[in-house]
Amino acid sequence: MKLVNIHKPCLVLLLIVIGFQSAQAQVWSLQQCIDTAQVYNKKLQVNRNDIAIGEQREKEAKANLYPKVTANADYKYFTNLPYQLLPLNALNLAAPEGEFRAAQFGVPHNINLSLQLSMPLYNPQLYGAIQTTKIASEWIELQYQKLEEKIFFDISNLYYNAQILHHQLAFIDSNLINAERLFKNMQLLNEQLLVKGSDVSKVKLQVAQLTSQKEGVKSKYEQVLNALKFTIGLSLENNLQIETNILYENSFEYSSLSTLDFRMAILKNRWLGLELNTLAKSRYLPSLNLFANYGTTGFGYNGKPNGFLDFYPIGFAGIQLSYPLFSGTVTERKINQKSLELKNNELQMGLINEQNYLQVENAKLQRKTAKNTVETLTEQIQLAQIIYEQTIVQQKLGTATLTDILLADNSLREAQQSYLSAVIDYLKADLEVKKFTGNISLTK
Repeated sequence: MKLVNIHKPCLVLLLIVIGFQSAQAQVWSLQQCIDTAQVYNKKLQVNRNDIAIGEQREKEAKANLYPKVTANADYKYFTNLPYQLLPLNALNLAAPEGEFRAAQFGVPHNINLSLQLSMPLYNPQLYGAIQTTKIASEWIELQYQKLEEKIFFDISNLYYNAQILHHQLAFIDSNLINAERLFKNMQLLNEQLLVKGSDVSKVKLQVAQLTSQKEGVKSKYEQVLNALKFTIGLSLENNLQIETNILYENSFEYSSLSTLDFRMAILKNRWLGLELNTLAKSRYLPSLNLFANYGTTGFGYNGKPNGFLDFYPIGFAGIQLSYPLFSGTVTERKINQKSLELKNNELQMGLINEQNYLQVENAKLQRKTAKNTVETLTEQIQLAQIIYEQTIVQQKLGTATLTDILLADNSLREAQQSYLSAVIDYLKADLEVKKFTGNISLTK
């Protein structure tokens, strides 16, 4: 069911002219605005990069399972060789026990070259970190969807506001045409001394007020279009034209889907559960690492007459087992913290469900009320228009005063404004129902 516009025949001609002019530029549907924002909105681009960063972090965590090879090299020149204390009876059995002699060992030049390999065979914390980064990637994707949903909501809201302002301008143009026609008639009657000059001034004031109101609404319309362009990601210089017909949805019920807030709460529950499980395992499970080293050590002496530089190979391999015996109750305190966080998360999930149900029901009630109001005000506008036209005829016949005309005109304008307010209330309520039922990204 399309939005009904109640205008005079001259307004219809005006809208045809406006429609012809707008046909010269591209008319954007709401879905086109949303689709374009998915490509050009900079916030979404940033979040897509965040998703790629999360994927790289997940790969980085998995890369810790691969072997790591390190090349090491060092050269030392001893200006003073290190001392060692030798027991004298080690060289002379006849020497008394407990006496030592200082001696310097080694050569001044030392060179070490080696390749070192290390690889974790089993590490519960490492496997927990891999699972954590995987969940973190899912979290970033949900954040992207949440931002996407917000942008869909903002674009829809701005689009609806622009449509309402466009129709408000059309109503003002219609009223302005009526007021200007009335002003000309009052001038003619004043020249014939049939009405007072104050009556002419009253109508002139009404024309001025409508003109000022039109400029204000036109400025708001341009501001809303600029905000819409910015949210889409378009340059403000783009000539953006919107569809002027406001369409009501044929179906008023949307299937209840899991909202992003609830899905994020579930994911956080998994995250906390994984951290709690990893902490519990780290208390009792050991870590096992493989390591190996192969290299050469060089000793050099540049004194005369027997200078030399000799290299000797060195190599070894081994397995390192690490088992936590006592961590000062730090791990236990962390486990207690995570357990409490997990309980809070479960309570939060229940709260989200209850709050979401409340929001859906309230939005449905608002939408129903706004729909009934729109239908009622449509009839009121038609009636107000008829009353205004009849009052004009009566004024020409001398049975109605200028005050009667102004009152009829005010009633018409109030009905038009209330109608537009009810329409925007309906559209916003319907948009909120989509949001709270998880359908906003599906029903563009």
